[in-house]
Amino acid sequence: MRLALQVAAARRPHEEDFLLFHSPREPAAYATDETCPRPSVLVVDDDVFVGRAMQHVLAAAGYDVTVTTDGTLAIDAAARHGFDTVISDIQMPGLSGLALLEAIRSRDLDVPVILLTGAPTLETAIEAVSLGAMRYLTKPVNNADLVNVVHRACTLHNIAKVRRDAAKLLGANSVEAGGRAGLQSALDRALRTLRMAFQPLVDGQASAVFGYESLMRSSEPSLPDPGAVLAAAEQLGRLTDLGQKVRLLSAAAFEQAPPETLLFVNLHTFDLLDDDLYDAAAPLSRIARRVVLEITERAALDQVPNVVSCIRRLRALGFRIAIDDLGAGYAGLSSFVALEPEFVKLDMSLVRDVHTSAIRQRLIGSLASLCNDLGMRVVAEGIETAEERDAVVGLGCKLLQGYFFAKPGPPFPAVARERLWRMELSTRVVA
Repeated sequence: MRLALQVAAARRPHEEDFLLFHSPREPAAYATDETCPRPSVLVVDDDVFVGRAMQHVLAAAGYDVTVTTDGTLAIDAAARHGFDTVISDIQMPGLSGLALLEAIRSRDLDVPVILLTGAPTLETAIEAVSLGAMRYLTKPVNNADLVNVVHRACTLHNIAKVRRDAAKLLGANSVEAGGRAGLQSALDRALRTLRMAFQPLVDGQASAVFGYESLMRSSEPSLPDPGAVLAAAEQLGRLTDLGQKVRLLSAAAFEQAPPETLLFVNLHTFDLLDDDLYDAAAPLSRIARRVVLEITERAALDQVPNVVSCIRRLRALGFRIAIDDLGAGYAGLSSFVALEPEFVKLDMSLVRDVHTSAIRQRLIGSLASLCNDLGMRVVAEGIETAEERDAVVGLGCKLLQGYFFAKPGPPFPAVARERLWRMELSTRVVA
């Protein structure tokens, strides 16, 4: 039997858009097991007879099926009920199946969406995949095939929910946000809720706060940390949007910073391709003489043409340059030649437990000595204990940063005086 019923136009009544919440007789497999709720499916098709046929087939297979003939009502139903799978026709008056998919993805990153069409085209198939459709099926659909696809969809939905629960428990980073449309919506929400936290950098010789690093934070739960936000922007080609928002918020907050302190702002390598970065009227440019631009080692500079010219333009505005994450990425001699940084930040993986590791001590000591000889000030990141602090100061690192002094927080976290005092004492002992 085929689902696409051959019904003459004269037999199709003119009906208003409606929802059918159907509660069919429970199959034996579900009737006695209250711990196993029936999977729920939303069917959206402007042909009422096709919708009812799918409802009958899926209900007989053990699914709780809701039918609507209108995409707008389907969005409301999906928001209220949280279905395990959505099946929608593509060609519908008003809101199309593709538009429905995009709208659902903006609210639910995991629910599988199956699109049906009686007039398949390459363009709609490509768009369906790019928006995160699980399957793209051509009518008429065999009943057994429909049940199998829905079974797989509901199973994948359960897996996705378990994975998200596990990721939350373990603090894992994931940007699998329900396809491109879901990822776009998640990034939009992240940008709307973006704010800057600040973490102090401490001068190990002056025993005082030297500056603050600006670190992005967001309230978007599907992009739970800066790495996830950055990865989403990278995947979507929206690094420019993210970089401009970070610079704008950083500059606005730093107006209230303590005098004589510097602002450290992270740049992605691709930010060097953004004309806004070189605009003398841009908010960050107006305070450029107090700003250090951190260019991470984790992205290769060879992807930026004329990088030396870019750095020259930034210095003409008053910016200073830092190489970030030294020891964790790509940079070698070419990065130092191209950037000529005033600051070099050692990645926390080098600093961790340095007081117990002779290899780390040799590496950090050599790097600090070489950088100091070239007039580059070394920042040891990730200091978490007094022992790490004392070790890196003794190895020649002039600037320090980490939870030992202060966690990132609202503008502008203070550093406990006793930690500065003990560091000052340690510096004297080393000297």
